[in-house]
Amino acid sequence: MAAERTRGKILDAAVAEFGAKGYAGARTAGIAARAGVNQQLIAYYFGGKQGLLDELRRRWAAGQDAVAPADGTFAASVAAYLDMTLDAPDWARLVVWQALGDGPAHGTQEAAAAQRDRLAEGVRRVRERQRAGELTGAVSAEFVMFLAHLVAFAPIALPQLTGDLLGVPPGSPEYRRRCLDQLMTLLTPPEPAGQ
Repeated sequence: MAAERTRGKILDAAVAEFGAKGYAGARTAGIAARAGVNQQLIAYYFGGKQGLLDELRRRWAAGQDAVAPADGTFAASVAAYLDMTLDAPDWARLVVWQALGDGPAHGTQEAAAAQRDRLAEGVRRVRERQRAGELTGAVSAEFVMFLAHLVAFAPIALPQLTGDLLGVPPGSPEYRRRCLDQLMTLLTPPEPAGQ
């Protein structure tokens, strides 16, 4: 039980440290200080900084998989992903740092393959929704996924631009409502003529 608490404290501290400084800037000494533990415990539990990053990536992926059930609507899925991303800005910054080329791209080859599989599954679900008439087919499924990710990460990666353009605090409930509404306006098929 104590070991799990210690591991949890280290992981929480690592998210904050990686989010603030990126992989390259984060130090295990800083993570240990944030967690209030001996630095050697990081190597003991995770094998070092890379092992910590790999574990955090696994947890982020598991969170993504759990947040939006396959049988929910697209709007509900996007809303859940917005909440997951914007309610955990340190996690989201970690993803942004990675996208900017900080640290190992995807960790292991297995992690990279799992990420590609998750994206491919998302595209497949969008295509199903398009065939069912929930979403317009006028926009490619890949671009729909791209837009959803942009809406979720813009407040983290471009907070000033996001706030200036939309006139609401980035990541706020108003931002989430407005972006979800606008995204659905773009992606909802038009009503057939005469109805």
